[in-house]
Amino acid sequence: MARILIMRLSALGDVAMTVPVITSLALQYPQLEITVLSREQFKPLFNEMPSNVTFFGAQFHGAHRGIEGLNRLYAELKTKNFDYIADFHDVLRTKYLRMRFAVTGAGMERIDKERKAKRRLVRREDKVLVNLKSGFRRYADVLERLGFPVLLNFTSIYGQGTGDFSIIEPITGKRPVDEKWIGIAPFAKHKGKVYPIELEEKVVAHFAQRPNTRVFLFGGGIHEKNILDGWVAKYPNLTSMIGKLDMDKELNLISHLDVMLSMDSANMHLASIVNTPVVSVWGATHPYAGFLGWKQLPVNCVQLTMSCRPCSIFGDKPCYRGDYACLYDIRPEQVIQKVEGVLT
Repeated sequence: MARILIMRLSALGDVAMTVPVITSLALQYPQLEITVLSREQFKPLFNEMPSNVTFFGAQFHGAHRGIEGLNRLYAELKTKNFDYIADFHDVLRTKYLRMRFAVTGAGMERIDKERKAKRRLVRREDKVLVNLKSGFRRYADVLERLGFPVLLNFTSIYGQGTGDFSIIEPITGKRPVDEKWIGIAPFAKHKGKVYPIELEEKVVAHFAQRPNTRVFLFGGGIHEKNILDGWVAKYPNLTSMIGKLDMDKELNLISHLDVMLSMDSANMHLASIVNTPVVSVWGATHPYAGFLGWKQLPVNCVQLTMSCRPCSIFGDKPCYRGDYACLYDIRPEQVIQKVEGVLT
């Protein structure tokens, strides 16, 4: 039986994007023993995987910190006698591990990030605005070069259904039959990807007043908690989930939502892998860069046509105009209309 190591260390959204690909690989090659190497905290993404998938959690702030830790990590992995190494990340840590594995004779391939095409997509002048290969396809290409072509055929980590509601019912309470559940995740790591909070609040206020509707708010950290707690105190039918769920339960809850409203952020991908439709808001970034969630519809992307966008692949560059018009000029009514379209 052949053994393959798949490496993708961060970030949460990118690791979540491996799930449809790895699941498809595992089901189509049941004779293949698959080990997924990622950060320990991302393990819940892989808890529902087929039985030939094993998760290996790296601890880069602990046992696997620094060069000494990477050597320890390599020694632990080497005992598994991998025949193939699939690098879905191609960063310093995975490059170092590939270098160490080279002496074992394992077949190795790494992701092609299409850096030149992405630079053409975000440059200020003479943009080449074309739809680049998706991250899912780039992952699958690595496997194909190793001799494992994969038909990407995936619905949800829960198969054709949803998570076991009895697990989250003590937290959410019972769900009335005719009640719509909406998730709203208003935050992202970088400013270029965050719909202005004062505009997002208008969206939240609309759905808080919507009949037979309950809104679950997602985020993390004290700053985001303070904002969400303020909304909960101000509007009816809102529930902040910060600090109430581990990732396992959060995925379960998201699988029961009728729609998730998210930025170009990890929550879009978490919803995607549990087959929940997403309305996503895009500012400095663009779906053409290949990071739209699994099977999410481009028609449900809220974005403006502007000559300056996209200006960033990850949303981490400051707005060179200085006004973030790509986000501030999106009217709350546009967002509300997209969400209502999914609900109805």
